[in-house]
Amino acid sequence: MDTTLNDPPPSAWGDPHLGTLLDGRYRVEERIAVGGMATVYRGTDTRLDRVLALKVMHPALAGDAGFTDRFIREAKAVARLSHPNVVNVFDQGADGGSVFLAMEYVPGRTLRDLLSDRGALSVRAALDVLEPVLAALGAAHRANLVHRDVKPENVLITDGGLVKVADFGLVRLLSGADAQITDTTTPGVIMGTVSYLAPEQIQPSSATDQRVDVYAAGIMLYELLTGSKPYVGDNPLQVIYRHLHEDVPAPSLAVPGLAPELDAIVAAATARDPGARPWDAVELLAAVQRARRALTPAQLDAEPPASTRQAPRFSSADATSVLDLSAPPAPAVERTSVFTAPPESLITRPRPYHEPTPPRRGRSPRSRRGLVWGVVLTVLALVVAGVSYLLSGAVYATVPSVLGQNQAQAVGTLDGAGLRGSFVQVFSETVPAGQVISSDPGVGQRARKSDAIKITVSKGPERIAVPDVTGKPLDQAQQQLTAARLTPGGTTQDYSPTVPQGSVISTDPAAGQQLAVNTPVALVVSQGPEPVSVPNTTGQPVAAAQSALTGAGFKVALAGDQSYSDTVPAGSVAAQDVTGTASPGSTVTLTLSKGPQPVAVPSVTGMSESDATKALTGAGFKVKSSGINFFGLSDVSGQSPQAGTMLPKGSTVTINF
Repeated sequence: MDTTLNDPPPSAWGDPHLGTLLDGRYRVEERIAVGGMATVYRGTDTRLDRVLALKVMHPALAGDAGFTDRFIREAKAVARLSHPNVVNVFDQGADGGSVFLAMEYVPGRTLRDLLSDRGALSVRAALDVLEPVLAALGAAHRANLVHRDVKPENVLITDGGLVKVADFGLVRLLSGADAQITDTTTPGVIMGTVSYLAPEQIQPSSATDQRVDVYAAGIMLYELLTGSKPYVGDNPLQVIYRHLHEDVPAPSLAVPGLAPELDAIVAAATARDPGARPWDAVELLAAVQRARRALTPAQLDAEPPASTRQAPRFSSADATSVLDLSAPPAPAVERTSVFTAPPESLITRPRPYHEPTPPRRGRSPRSRRGLVWGVVLTVLALVVAGVSYLLSGAVYATVPSVLGQNQAQAVGTLDGAGLRGSFVQVFSETVPAGQVISSDPGVGQRARKSDAIKITVSKGPERIAVPDVTGKPLDQAQQQLTAARLTPGGTTQDYSPTVPQGSVISTDPAAGQQLAVNTPVALVVSQGPEPVSVPNTTGQPVAAAQSALTGAGFKVALAGDQSYSDTVPAGSVAAQDVTGTASPGSTVTLTLSKGPQPVAVPSVTGMSESDATKALTGAGFKVKSSGINFFGLSDVSGQSPQAGTMLPKGSTVTINF
């Protein structure tokens, strides 16, 4: 569905297509949008009874045989592009003077509508929109197709939230995997929408490739993050000049706080030198996904400030039209445009000055003879040109279409046209293996019969085996995946008895599986062995304690110092430094007991038996009496050990009478 067109007027009674049946199959029911290149209708496929969109070219363009041939040829190429984020093309045809496309009807709104309602989006929302757009463009690029009109008006968001890229109306088919394209329009003619044109689209006779879509996607990301386009002006020429001579500013200048990774993405995608940009949308998508993984949830979900959008002074519509800028500049509307760029907007060479020759009043005999010879030479030139034209069929031939054929079929087709092919193979995500992707020169072009036509044949999808990164540190594993042209994905952690902490346990998909280029690969990283319970060996003899700990998988060390303990016998474990749970293989240090701490024996000589007993037991000793104490009246005459002797608590002191 073409969404780059202006809304129709309330009434469409004068539309000759309404109510008609195109190609005896497609009933035209309602006009959706009108623009300078085509009109889009909602219709019904009467054979399959399904709703679809019908894009009908305007008669002025449909009458141009060259334009119509390219339109049909390129529509066929887009129809082969099957991707969930691309508006599907079902059919193309012509009915009388009407050339049309039958396409998927997508109910919903455009990204331009969303930006008009909300202004700048959060980083997460912006990337959620941009990533499927890049996925769609990446599929087109890998199929050697270039959109050339990427902008919010051509991005549809369905009612269910699915993002689809629409309107491949300016698409071009590359002639080879590494080929470039040059517009086949008149020199100095520019096709596209002014705000999203790459510099090479503006320069005269500049070759363009898929990197023009990368540039436009970078402009669109800037707009998603800031709510406004980077370049505005009083008329399209001012915007064209800024594309050629100014770098796109960093989005963080308009929205402070945006991550530098986003500034870097915009700067790379919108580099004025195509060689400094990502090669295609697939490479840009991988960079965007890497940047997303580097951002925190707070950076992704931060709400943008009030919109900084500025309505373009020359437009707010971005609709499809044909602009003639050779006339004096006037207030114009920014559109998907085919227009002639005025010389002052581009780099041109000054014409050499020639002094005018004064006119002569009459003809001399010499001039009459010159006139006769001029006529003779003109006639001879016409004869030579005619003969050359008649003989050109023996030298040149028109390149036939071999797209979709296998190599043997292509050889036969070329041979029938008097041509021969030179076959090369490349990977393709969209064209089945063995089928022709493109030819150089392209279909319909003239080629010398003596020169080989370069035919590119699909090898099918390129697949890469996931490398085995088990046991490698995380950073090394990520580097190896990147070197293999895969994308390091998210990481999770788990325990492993064999893989060291911080190294990779496994990948998802597993090692050896075949994946497409840049497919994310998730990594499981080791936290080391799972913790287990540590035996409590306090109070146990040292030998028994060591046996219990080593049996549980731990290492044992003895502390250099021992400690006194009133409860643990000397030589047994008084304490251990690790309790609860710990990783197997870790070390548990044991502190041994030196037994009870010694104390000095108090002096009890001269005391009564009861006082002496009380003093000794209070100091932690046991008491033993020796001798006879009649009626308990005798005092202690001596003690053993002597007063002041250091003994462990619990030792026995003998008192004598």
